[in-house]
Amino acid sequence: MPELPDITVYLNALSHRIRDQVLRGVRVRSLFVLRTFRPPIEELIDRRVIDLRRIGKRIAIGFEGDHWLVMHLMVAGRLHWKRPKASVGSKVHLAAFDFDDGTLLFTEAGTKKRASLHVFADSAALVATDSGGLEIENCSLEDFSARLQQSNRTLKRALTDPRNFSGIGNAYSDEILHAARLSPVKLTSKLTPSEIRQLLDSTRGVLSEWTRRLRDEAGPRFPAKVTAFRPEMAVHGKFGERCPVCDMKVQRIRYAENETNYCPGCQTGGRLLADRSLSRLLKGDWPKTAEGWEQGGES
Repeated sequence: MPELPDITVYLNALSHRIRDQVLRGVRVRSLFVLRTFRPPIEELIDRRVIDLRRIGKRIAIGFEGDHWLVMHLMVAGRLHWKRPKASVGSKVHLAAFDFDDGTLLFTEAGTKKRASLHVFADSAALVATDSGGLEIENCSLEDFSARLQQSNRTLKRALTDPRNFSGIGNAYSDEILHAARLSPVKLTSKLTPSEIRQLLDSTRGVLSEWTRRLRDEAGPRFPAKVTAFRPEMAVHGKFGERCPVCDMKVQRIRYAENETNYCPGCQTGGRLLADRSLSRLLKGDWPKTAEGWEQGGES
């Protein structure tokens, strides 16, 4: 699932291409992707793009007349910038948005049908979609600590709950916890003040560093390699490989549809976290589906 760094780089690329441009046409190929019907998506046609925002892991495009198009890429959704009036013949194509200079394609690989589009007629409806997570870049240590410890959760879940923090998901939470040298299943109530400060510093550091890397990688081009699995990552997606810090093998916790990666040497004092012994803890704290992680629920 694209997270804060990926969405930020998408927004940068979109700003250069569609800000102040008029939407000339909309082609929705897969009706399941459109989750709202009033106002109809056709009302966006002939309106100028005047704003672009990130709301958690969503991309919000603002049009004249306070109309908004919100894209949620979920796990396999991606955006592509193509020539004007590009074809939407492939089964992975969900929708196309035609501008004078090019076409924005919204695609989704796989069969889960999780990606979505919403259209709102005013900013109030848009704001209502925000889960309320803190923006890490400008929050205080006190606010971070209060949000982190407002309930007794595992660190993995506390970081990825969109009601706590904005834009952090499975991939970057693995990297953040590794950088902070903290176990993904440590309970928030057990954190010391120094560990909370280190976690905030690591969260800011990882997100800003990866935003910079992805921006540099894309350059002036539209982002083409948006993925949660990158060779430069320390632990995420690296099960069985060597930790770049301590050289121990990266381990994993598998629960339902999700996998969390960690380094025993850096994060758990050399101990392996057994899935079975964690089952009761995970059942009460970790959602079983991608939708559950994103919505803050247990589904």
